[in-house]
Amino acid sequence: MALAALLALGSVFAWWVPAVLLDWQPALAASEPWRAWTAAFVHWSALHLGGNLGATAAVAAFGWAARVPPGATLAWCLAWPLTHVGLLLRPELAHYGGLSGLLHAGVAVAVLWLLVAGQGRQRAIGALVGAGLVAKLLLEQPWGTVLRHPADWDIAVAPLAHATGAVAGLLCAALALLAGGADSREFRS
Repeated sequence: MALAALLALGSVFAWWVPAVLLDWQPALAASEPWRAWTAAFVHWSALHLGGNLGATAAVAAFGWAARVPPGATLAWCLAWPLTHVGLLLRPELAHYGGLSGLLHAGVAVAVLWLLVAGQGRQRAIGALVGAGLVAKLLLEQPWGTVLRHPADWDIAVAPLAHATGAVAGLLCAALALLAGGADSREFRS
């Protein structure tokens, strides 16, 4: 919940900062590495900001309901910069901003945690949400056009960010689980 609150507050405060100072730009990745974090706070429109704030609340609620332990939150934190660094796979994406990639990372972390350390219905929920996440990513075709322009959205969407976020979340959650962060007693109802 605290990390989700940080993401939401950072996004609201960054609304008044020129995006060019904070957004992900592959050409500046080496010389201005902080952009791997600050890009999450950049939003290109009020609809983009509002949508991501709502999604942040949904991811926070999912993590709270799943009762993910502190190790999962740490994994989500570690996935934060990796989500944006993964965008180097498509350097033609000259600018990126928003929480969506990082929110996909948070969902992936919670899903893996539930699948590995959950019990009974927790694993079933993890499997269902995980299947939904995989289906969403496949439908978005992150290997295709670098930007999509959905009819009901006032900005372009970068599906690759969703995929890099999910992969970064899975990798960081797996590392946290391997490091001993999965105590199944924390997940019993």
